[in-house]
Amino acid sequence: MSKLISLGTGLALGATILSAPPAAAAAPPEGAYWHTRSLTAQPHQWRFGTKADSYALMQHDVSERWTTPEGKAWFGYRELGAVPATAADKQAWQRDGSPAKWSKSIDGKVVKLSTQPAKGHVGPVRQRRDQFYFAGQWLTYDEVQRLPADPDRLKDWVTRAGQVFQISDGAMAGWLTANFAELLHAVPAPKEVRAAAYQGLLSRPGARAGGTAKDALGRTGAVLVIESSNGTGKKASTSRQSLIVDTGRMVLLSRSQALTVGGEPFPAKSPVETLVEVGWTNSPPVVPALP
Repeated sequence: MSKLISLGTGLALGATILSAPPAAAAAPPEGAYWHTRSLTAQPHQWRFGTKADSYALMQHDVSERWTTPEGKAWFGYRELGAVPATAADKQAWQRDGSPAKWSKSIDGKVVKLSTQPAKGHVGPVRQRRDQFYFAGQWLTYDEVQRLPADPDRLKDWVTRAGQVFQISDGAMAGWLTANFAELLHAVPAPKEVRAAAYQGLLSRPGARAGGTAKDALGRTGAVLVIESSNGTGKKASTSRQSLIVDTGRMVLLSRSQALTVGGEPFPAKSPVETLVEVGWTNSPPVVPALP
């Protein structure tokens, strides 16, 4: 079965192969919405307090996405507040009078931070089509179900999708890694397809299995570490991604990144995301609740 790949403009620019002919019946949806809920902890890029006694802040937020089998989507977001990043930062924050709000960093950068959570919001996603967006392609629910369930064929599909999307040869490795990871939570692909994506991640350059670990919620999963480097000298950067995967359900539990630039840690680009919920639900979109 040949399937035209289209860019967001709807312009047909290539072809690829789905894993089953159109006559094959796709498994029906198991709910009204494919739903993800994630908590993110992001170190703030600037420091606070005084130059003699500064501290770092960690920003927290929660986001959710609901997508019907027809591809209509809603997105919800809520800031959860900022807190000192470490125990040492907490002590410096207390010496600073334990402020509950910040309007400027030490260097005078204007910010709007608070220890209190915001009200949050939810609303429909404005997108070009009411379909699932994956690897630069707009796919129907049935097309998502027919994505290749074999690691090599899935790699071929995602590679050709990247070529249509004009991903350069030098960026293709990162494209494959990112899209394999997306299959573990972002779209309602069958478990067999998610398993192929997991195997694809294990085969990426710089990837290795890292045993098991618990995520921020205490859930145990398989650790997958992917390391990559770019540049030389003072501009050299090294990224270490750590994924924790529930290999029973084949869904992502959490992912984090540790970035160093010129041999020094770069906290502002080192977030930790915890996927609290991944799967079907019948509960309608609402403003994300507090954890």
